[in-house]
Amino acid sequence: MCAIGQIAMTKYSTRINIECAIFRILYRPLLRRSARQILQGRLLDPDNPRKGRWLKSDVKDMLEQTWARLDKLLPQAELDVIPTLGNRHNLYLAVITTAAYQVLLENGYSKKRASVLIADVGWKLYELGIKLMSLPFRLTSRDPKKRIEKTIDALMTFPFNTPGRPGYEAKAVKQDDQMLTHWTWCPPQAYVRNLVEREGDGGELDAFYNSWCLYDWPGADLMADDGIRNHYQRNKTLSKGDAVCDMCWRHKGTASL
Repeated sequence: MCAIGQIAMTKYSTRINIECAIFRILYRPLLRRSARQILQGRLLDPDNPRKGRWLKSDVKDMLEQTWARLDKLLPQAELDVIPTLGNRHNLYLAVITTAAYQVLLENGYSKKRASVLIADVGWKLYELGIKLMSLPFRLTSRDPKKRIEKTIDALMTFPFNTPGRPGYEAKAVKQDDQMLTHWTWCPPQAYVRNLVEREGDGGELDAFYNSWCLYDWPGADLMADDGIRNHYQRNKTLSKGDAVCDMCWRHKGTASL
């Protein structure tokens, strides 16, 4: 951790600092792998191919800048008031998302392009997490209903457990062929919204929506793992200014592409 980060992190308790150190050890290699898979070899500017492509050194520089930016942003996340480890874990990842997005902006990428790249890199991490959490249920059942319900139950135990504000706040109901989870407070979304309100809108909340909030659709299909799509629906979203994320996990999807 850079000197600025070491000084800034002293505001947290020893326990929180240890958790952040563990998160960092865990996600440095995972983020490096995801960034290389998504970015390395990709055009720097699709509208100007002569600029070249992402090289291994470009990915390394971007990640180094991201971790340095994380050290500056993390104290603003107020991890010490978040009541559970799982909730703090997710908030930490939201700060990484924001840090990486801001780094791309500072390196000359447009808001739209930076948002796309961050969403693609983040998806690799999200995909890995969903596959790991759903693996026991995909191995033990061929029923997409059981797969989805048991995976959601597991996720709402960790890391999306719901102690209430300032942690996650939600209600879950199972109805026939669907599972409803209505979220009225989301610490990662609240962090990004507060950052934008405090420091000005650089597109961070839109980037958060385009990654975190849009992962739910393909994530539900991964849980069901039945070869079809559309196992998820949501009409309202906190990061779009609504009062709730009214998530509906449908056990019966529809035909693929």
